[in-house]
Amino acid sequence: MKKKDFWNKQYKKPTHLALSSEPSEDLIKFTRWLQREHGRAVLNVTALVVDLGCGNGRNLLYLAREFGVHGVGYDTSHEALREGRARTDAEELPLVFEERSIAKPIPLEDVSAALALDMMSSHVLRRVERESLRAEILRVLRPNGWLFFKSFFLDEDRNAARMLRDYPGPEEGMYVHPEIGVPEYVWTASALRIFFEPSFVMHKMETSHKHLTKRGEPWKRRTVSLYLEKSGGA
Repeated sequence: MKKKDFWNKQYKKPTHLALSSEPSEDLIKFTRWLQREHGRAVLNVTALVVDLGCGNGRNLLYLAREFGVHGVGYDTSHEALREGRARTDAEELPLVFEERSIAKPIPLEDVSAALALDMMSSHVLRRVERESLRAEILRVLRPNGWLFFKSFFLDEDRNAARMLRDYPGPEEGMYVHPEIGVPEYVWTASALRIFFEPSFVMHKMETSHKHLTKRGEPWKRRTVSLYLEKSGGA
């Protein structure tokens, strides 16, 4: 099954996942940190935010409501985008949603965005596609713009290690998800630093718990969130 078809079915009639319309707690945590460090210099009514793999737009909707930003979201699921557009229209928010793959060039002008979101999205891309997306994010971000990045994390995650062992993918560090049938990449801390530095300044790396049951068995994959600022010379 293609990832696009899987997510269309999930947004229409969830079977595998509990899909939320509330913003990510990790994103809220990031915005609070950003406000403490920079006030409203980044998140304000002049800011353009691009959400790469926006799903139903829940995170863009939150940013538009809370900070007055305008934004654009890209996703391959038309069912997810239908939800985002309906809520945007109902609340008359300055958001636009477009059905397209994040493996393609971002249709935004150079240095036009204050913030980019890549939240549980680019892990489905192959290495060359992840590198192209990184270059595109750098191109559209304004000087000292920000990237909030969240993905799967391998370090001390027995569940992810098992997936890599039992369901090997087409590239090192990738497994084929046994339910979706789609290759997914899982990051290590060292791989993240090599990939993002020196193009970005990594201000924070937040990791989730190991997600073990009371019997010490892994039940959920770990995640990692990065607070990344575009380097001045990038």
